[in-house]
Amino acid sequence: MRQQLIERTVQFVKEQLDGDSSGHDWFHIERVWATAKSIYDKENTGDLLVIELAALLHDLADSKLFDEAEGRQNIYYFLEGEGVSESIIQHVLQIVETISFSKGEKPATIEGQIVQDADRLDAMGAVGIARAFAYGGAKGQVLYDPTKPFYKPTDQKSVSTIHHFFDKLLLLRESMNTEKGQTMAKERHKFMIYFLDQFFNDLDEARNYSKQE
Repeated sequence: MRQQLIERTVQFVKEQLDGDSSGHDWFHIERVWATAKSIYDKENTGDLLVIELAALLHDLADSKLFDEAEGRQNIYYFLEGEGVSESIIQHVLQIVETISFSKGEKPATIEGQIVQDADRLDAMGAVGIARAFAYGGAKGQVLYDPTKPFYKPTDQKSVSTIHHFFDKLLLLRESMNTEKGQTMAKERHKFMIYFLDQFFNDLDEARNYSKQE
């Protein structure tokens, strides 16, 4: 019964995210799902069913992709139709509503904290870099604008994909809730720093060469 619910949830999510090119596709969900289970195994606490459902469904009410209210309603009706208890549905919705970085919230339960860590880890490291540029391209965002200062007011969007690293991605390491999340975040953070160092070194070389002409 439980496995059948997970399988139907996977299919439902695949249908909802079909064709996404912003880095929020099924493969992102699959990675978050796997990472959440890995963190659960290490932490050895929480309700695994809630963790799996929330990890699978977490982007279906993301305002970057869907209308939030409509997304929450779709999640509710899907889970209700699958015979999921009201308490689990409400717990899953609570997690979905609070894990986003833009909300600035820490989920109240360990299940939510695990899913939040898993989602944020997928925004870090090599995969996180690739996703950042996929999202920027999908939204028509410039690669980098050297005329704009880093760190934006919290009510504004990043002015370029490189600015997004400073506005969000480099802040994720300090927001991890679990011990395993913190450990995984350290290496991914280091890789992003290496990437940015190389990026700005390349820019400096180009600028220096142009000055010589």
